[in-house]
Amino acid sequence: MDPFDSNISDRANLPRNMIENSMFEEEPDVVDLAKDSTAFPTFPALDPDEVAYEPRSSRLLVRGLGENDMDEDEEDCESSARLLGMSFMNRSSANRPSSSPYARQPPPRSCSRPSARTTVVCVLFLVIVASMTMVLYFLPGCTFTKTGCRKANQTTPLVPVNPASSSGEPFPWNGYRLPQSVHPLSYEVTLNPNLEDMTFTGYTVINMSVQHNTKRIVLHSAKLNITGATFKLGEGDSKAVTVLEYLPRQQIAVQFSEDLKAGQSCVLTLEYSANLSHTYDGFYNSSYTDKDGNKRVLAATQFEPLYARKAFPCFDEPAFKATFLIKISRKTDFMTLSNMPLAKSTPLANGLMQDEFEKTSVNMSTYLVAFIVANFTSMTKNVSNTLVSVYSVPEKKEHTDYALETCSKLLEFYNDFFEINYPLKKLDLVAIPDFLAGAMENWGLITFRETSLLVGQNSSPLEKQVVASVVAHELAHQWFGNLVTMSWWNDLWLNEGFATYMQYMSLQAVMPKLDIGNLFLAVRFRALDKDSLNSSHAVSTEVNKPEQVEEMFDSVSYEKGASILLMLNASLPGEQQFRKGIIEYLKQFSGSNTVTNNLWNSLTQVEVSAQHQNVSEMMSSWTSQKGFPLVTVSRKGDEVTLTQEHFLLTSDDATHTSSLWNIPVTYVTDNCSLAPECRQVFNLKTKSGTLKLAESVKWLKLNYRNTGFYIVHYGNEGWATLIEALNSNLSVFTHEDRASLIHNIFALSRLGRVSLPSPQPVALRIYILHQFRSLMDNQTWTEEESVSKQELRAALLGTACSLGEENCLNQAKDLFKQYLQSNESTKIPGDLQQVVFTVAGQSDEDWENLLDLYVHATYDAEKRSMLRGLASTQDARRIAWILKAGLQGNIIQTQELPLVISTVCNGFAGYLFVWDFIQENWDRLIEKFPLGSFAIQSIVKSVTSQFSTQAHLDQARVSKPEVLLYLGGQGVLSETGPVRCIFAQGG
Repeated sequence: MDPFDSNISDRANLPRNMIENSMFEEEPDVVDLAKDSTAFPTFPALDPDEVAYEPRSSRLLVRGLGENDMDEDEEDCESSARLLGMSFMNRSSANRPSSSPYARQPPPRSCSRPSARTTVVCVLFLVIVASMTMVLYFLPGCTFTKTGCRKANQTTPLVPVNPASSSGEPFPWNGYRLPQSVHPLSYEVTLNPNLEDMTFTGYTVINMSVQHNTKRIVLHSAKLNITGATFKLGEGDSKAVTVLEYLPRQQIAVQFSEDLKAGQSCVLTLEYSANLSHTYDGFYNSSYTDKDGNKRVLAATQFEPLYARKAFPCFDEPAFKATFLIKISRKTDFMTLSNMPLAKSTPLANGLMQDEFEKTSVNMSTYLVAFIVANFTSMTKNVSNTLVSVYSVPEKKEHTDYALETCSKLLEFYNDFFEINYPLKKLDLVAIPDFLAGAMENWGLITFRETSLLVGQNSSPLEKQVVASVVAHELAHQWFGNLVTMSWWNDLWLNEGFATYMQYMSLQAVMPKLDIGNLFLAVRFRALDKDSLNSSHAVSTEVNKPEQVEEMFDSVSYEKGASILLMLNASLPGEQQFRKGIIEYLKQFSGSNTVTNNLWNSLTQVEVSAQHQNVSEMMSSWTSQKGFPLVTVSRKGDEVTLTQEHFLLTSDDATHTSSLWNIPVTYVTDNCSLAPECRQVFNLKTKSGTLKLAESVKWLKLNYRNTGFYIVHYGNEGWATLIEALNSNLSVFTHEDRASLIHNIFALSRLGRVSLPSPQPVALRIYILHQFRSLMDNQTWTEEESVSKQELRAALLGTACSLGEENCLNQAKDLFKQYLQSNESTKIPGDLQQVVFTVAGQSDEDWENLLDLYVHATYDAEKRSMLRGLASTQDARRIAWILKAGLQGNIIQTQELPLVISTVCNGFAGYLFVWDFIQENWDRLIEKFPLGSFAIQSIVKSVTSQFSTQAHLDQARVSKPEVLLYLGGQGVLSETGPVRCIFAQGG
């Protein structure tokens, strides 16, 4: 592929909904003035990047020079312009007398010199046409759609060809994506953080290679004060250069009077200063309170997706891989960590130490670079020639054992499974006290929240399941994401979908007692629920702006990505085809960047059976369009007809799509339904298909073990036969199949395809207690070893206490009282902590006690359960206090604010308090959490989860309309409008 075609889309300036609507339309042919030398005069040669990024408006004008085969959008807008021009002319001509000399006359028999009046009329006509063209061209925000030019122009301002830099000079680049003219080869980054005034200075040397002739170098920088810059070309001398900055796109540039030639090498050196970030991205400062009550400070990094540029100037896109050499100065009572092992420590004249790390032995994307300045301790172990270490604050060192053992087992498993050994000398896992994300896969230096890495000695299997899952996910990234990286964020699922799939697959093999299969099943159900909304998006979808990139970190990239990989693995004919295919993929693209089709091609090329399947042909329908299919089953005699349609939850009954999927439909029958060999496969590629089935077969169940990403409707007769089979023998289906039947029937009820009883809230409480009271009463309140039994117990008792069951409330209160009186020596089982602390938090007499426990707690999983208990209060004064405390970050860390808001919103009146809180503090919230980030999505989803009326929508539009941009589960305003987002999410 031409490297210059993928840098920036000419849709970059369209709103997100316009991008989604237009991303699959074929771009019409364009007359390129820079290339058509036969029709136009010769111009100076253009930089290849400029040719590729010709503004869309100029293309429209070029088409207007004589091209007639316009697409529909252009025809509509052209028609609007013509109508405007004709109206103008008609109004003018209406006032003319019939005898006007301007009236149309029969053509003369011979050519004659035009009169003065004719000349004036022609000139006037040309002026009018030119005026209309200029109005059309310079109309701000004119978006070419099937409904013509939009009236509103505030959201799509005309972007000048050369925007002005911060100094007022023209900035030499006008694209979100960087030009491909220069590639970095290596970075040498020297940092001097000051943890007293929370600032740092930096010195970055970038060695680069010129890919094609250019007069500029453009890279990223955000909130860095550039104090000096020099440039060296080849073996020449270093010369001072001027750095231009374009703040809106966080880009800097150096311009040259003469071309840098393709094949040349060059060095750019930049000095700068900055503040340590007070948010959770870039190079940020953090603090915690130690066991003696002293405040400790540290500095850490979070660069994914777009924040390496806040620590050092760089080409901050995944495809610009390079090597890195990091140097960091520190006080003698601190230590530093980075991706590579420490090479040497050198005393400095100012009394500080400078730690220099080995140059990375692999090429890395900038978002994987990491460094930490702190006072941590570690536990270490040598595994397969890799030094594995788990770091924490000193008082939590005893909580690192489980993570160290889990990581060691998984590292050996992945080395064997991928047939590629982990390539670095060391692998550090670091628990950071104040960290927004769950974890981050920085190569050789994986960072975690403490709750995602540390496990106490008395932790429950459920808590261990959480830690093992996160460790398995981040370790899988060392191959999927680090060794082989997606070319751009539109294919983020290649990183996150694979890591999510591998975390479940690996733990099922390495630690089967964790019962991870049931967790993966629940994840697939959740992915279906979210992908059924109209606000969802394709797995691989176009993104350009920073907010759009942030929004890709969602359920579609992670959970749907993992789900379709499971479906693919289950549908391939050979048992080892999937594994062999991904090994081939990793080996072929090791150290480089890929797109989705590279994966499909690798899987297609590996043949392990006589039945050859084109993986790309099957899977492209699952990654290139949003949503999933509903498969409807109808049976007549020995014929079973399967029909597919888009399963879409929307309030608009008229909304239909023509989407089709290539579905590997699996099924079992009453003849054989449990063993894997019972499974049969039928490929449904068209709207409907027919398979043969013996008339003696009583029933068939589609989607064996729920490995497929679709929902099935069996019709009244089909459901009746399945229910009859279950009534006769509950074990006739696997537990995954029983769960999928329940999930599907509720999904179909939401869609309106089946009717289920809908009791009033009071009747619903009675119904639930009637159905489950015996199970609730039989639950114990002591330690339980089985993970599945713990999950069941937590769900049953949590429901019983929330419904006000007196026996449950009394048991929870007694256990909390014992916990207090024993000075916390009487332990509450991990799976019951949430139930007990929630009951305490809803009690006037116990809320203050719970707050005191929270302030002094050191074990983070327990501390988080306490916080959710505190946030479940129904007291208005306490709700207001906990929201304010979460924003301030002193007693409650700001990283926990999304959790606080989510819990408060579950209360009867809590969401109203939160709605007011968000309106008053929106600016502070988006200062703490990036726009489009998962944290912002979570906050807005929580507060609007109970919004289900037009009145709610009107209130949101009037009081805080920007919040609507983050409704619908993906942080994206759907193309059908916010009403559908609210109803789909809240209904």
